[in-house]
Amino acid sequence: MTNNASNNVSVIDGATNTVIATITSGMNPFGVAANQTTNRIYVANNASNNVSVIDGATNTVIATVTVGTAPDSGVAVNATTNRIYVSNFTSNNVSVIDGATNTVIATVAVGTRPEGIGINPTTNRIYVAIEGNNIVSVIDGTTNAIIATIPVGAGPESVAVNPTTNRIYVSNANEFGAPPGNTVSVIDGTTNTVIATVTVGSGPEGVAINPITNRIYVVNNFTNDVSVIDGATNTVIATIPKGVGGEAIAVNPATNRIYAPNAFDVTVTVIDGATNTVIATVTVGTSPSGAAVIS
Repeated sequence: MTNNASNNVSVIDGATNTVIATITSGMNPFGVAANQTTNRIYVANNASNNVSVIDGATNTVIATVTVGTAPDSGVAVNATTNRIYVSNFTSNNVSVIDGATNTVIATVAVGTRPEGIGINPTTNRIYVAIEGNNIVSVIDGTTNAIIATIPVGAGPESVAVNPTTNRIYVSNANEFGAPPGNTVSVIDGTTNTVIATVTVGSGPEGVAINPITNRIYVVNNFTNDVSVIDGATNTVIATIPKGVGGEAIAVNPATNRIYAPNAFDVTVTVIDGATNTVIATVTVGTSPSGAAVIS
């Protein structure tokens, strides 16, 4: 869990729901992603304009990679290619990092205020929510070229991909508009078209998927809850109360546990995906903002 105000990362043991390590990062860490194959964790430091690379075996920072201006919530890993994608909110581009060398190998210009990023490792497509243009930009991971732009709802924030179904889920928060958004756009990755729009809570931000159960979890920042979407029917099947505030969520498919940081409670809510109930609340650092799982 990235702690935006305390400039560190909390490591939680999923078996005990306790913090087992705290790792100092750069300034204002936000987005985070993990490579399950290499056991590397990538943390976007919004105020430092860089990414901290953490070795998951030792819980130490082993590299710092300079990226664009104000890297934000968008960090994603393609474990197949060992490429890391980071959205730079102010410089309006995406940095592509080679995980083998920890160097930026490409910078892809996208739209205004890029936010969340999702990846389909099977198709090697990268999906970037462009908050300022109400679109999702699709990047070909082989060429690092934009191959499509997909109109979605107002103020898209986060993106999650189910590689099994080739469906992409985009939260439309409209956090700078009035009223705030309350929908999730469902995109068919084959046709790059929106095939459904699902109404959720107010100010939806973080999105995560359990591909085993085909359940999609959406954090609603203004209603302080999590909407659970059935991917087969594109309907909300449960709403789970959580702590106050939050812009991220992560899923461990192996244990079917969901982790939702609560930015104003300095806690993380742990949800059992089988029962859709809160089973633990873990105290972490100040203003927890990002979440990722190594299973």
